[in-house]
Amino acid sequence: MAEAETKIIEMNDINYAVYKLGQWKNSYEINQIGLSDEIPVTKNTVEHVKHSMDEIRNSTFEIDDLKVNGFVAIAIQLNPKVQEMDLKEACELEEKEFELVLEELDNLELLDDDESMELENWDYLIYKLQKDCHVTKSTPANGFALKHYVEEMQKIEDSFN
Repeated sequence: MAEAETKIIEMNDINYAVYKLGQWKNSYEINQIGLSDEIPVTKNTVEHVKHSMDEIRNSTFEIDDLKVNGFVAIAIQLNPKVQEMDLKEACELEEKEFELVLEELDNLELLDDDESMELENWDYLIYKLQKDCHVTKSTPANGFALKHYVEEMQKIEDSFN
């Protein structure tokens, strides 16, 4: 019986996003990236996260006669602390958090682009990136990412009950 071939991914492969579980240096209320425990570990993943942040920030919504970006709109829907804030204060906090997340992203220790790793490992969350119309869809690509994804979805579901 032949052994199953081990899938290896390159750290510079733009089709994958690679993260480790960890904590951000700062604490955040509004920025959904900063509320995650997934920390990018490759240059391409950092660029993907920055692009996603720009996309969310470029989405605008009108709330109480004030245009707000997507991060503020999401936070108003999901975070009771933000729901109690003055809307202009929430917008100012989002701007501050955005700058802090960018600073953190720019100062992360990243894996070398010349490295590779086995796709199936329990040290890194690996997501397969695919274009779906104009949106990039990320799908868990290894068992660790799938387990983490299921746990995160359960936390969200539990928060509504």
